[in-house]
Amino acid sequence: MENTLDDVSSTIEKAKLAMLSMQRASWEQGVAAQAFLELGDNEMAYLLARESVLRQTKEGRLGVVYRDNGVTDPAASGEAVLYAAELYDDRILKEAADRMLDYLLNRAPRSGSGIIHHTLHAPQIWVDSMYMAPPFLAVAGHYDKAVRQVKGIRNALWNPSKRLFAHMWDAEKEILINDNFWGVGNGWAAAGMARVIKALPANMQAEKIELTGYCKQVVDGCLAHIRPDGLFHNIVDRTDSFIETNLSQMLAYCIFRGVEGKWLDKSYLDYAHKMRHAAHDKVDAHGYVQGVCGAPHFSSPGRATEGQAFFLLMEASYRDCQQS
Repeated sequence: MENTLDDVSSTIEKAKLAMLSMQRASWEQGVAAQAFLELGDNEMAYLLARESVLRQTKEGRLGVVYRDNGVTDPAASGEAVLYAAELYDDRILKEAADRMLDYLLNRAPRSGSGIIHHTLHAPQIWVDSMYMAPPFLAVAGHYDKAVRQVKGIRNALWNPSKRLFAHMWDAEKEILINDNFWGVGNGWAAAGMARVIKALPANMQAEKIELTGYCKQVVDGCLAHIRPDGLFHNIVDRTDSFIETNLSQMLAYCIFRGVEGKWLDKSYLDYAHKMRHAAHDKVDAHGYVQGVCGAPHFSSPGRATEGQAFFLLMEASYRDCQQS
């Protein structure tokens, strides 16, 4: 049975509250703020941005709690902080966004080819970074650098025969240290590239087309493994891994944004609607999206801030696509 508008609105509100109840690491704070930003809830995006700034480190990393060693993860809050600074003419937030940007551009550890490491303690490139840093670089106006990071991460982790991203690359040894095709990792890549495509200016049409091709390839690579129920396995090509919810939300988000932006064909909407319905079926009475790759270890099905956030991002992109 199709959900009514009242049912959907109620589910969204419950999902918001459930997300806000969760403890959050730097990237989780960022993706939560991004969800409110894209939903159009500027006040809540502002409040989450302010909290990210409260926990900014001296070198500029946003939203850091305790032993968070993320290099790119803190940049997930960047767009919300920058947007809130401009919307509310807030000097403190603007300076915080500038510090985060300066860290990425000038001080973050990186590979010999200039690709920013994912962690402080090891010279590793993770597919997660595709969502964390390039979109912020792009919305901050550093378009070429955003594209360079996307292409560098892709060069390290893309498997052309599988049309999927592996998870982790050792930039010193130049070897894969995790060659699994993690579903949520591929979702981070697809969603991150979709955001960069949207942020690039009209005079960078060649780069938009190039990134569109990359994004379409990973969407197609994932969809080759979609289950009849609209979900995926946690390791996309391994049916012995657990069934997972969040990749469906992430891909639906990407598809709705792609169709809205007219860089993805409307034929993909059938998949997006199927995945969206599957995600709605996983929301429990308290608003938790169940069966996502779960916090805190992300090795089993459960619930997570990013699972809540991408439910909300999916709904924001669905609304915008319907109105386009």
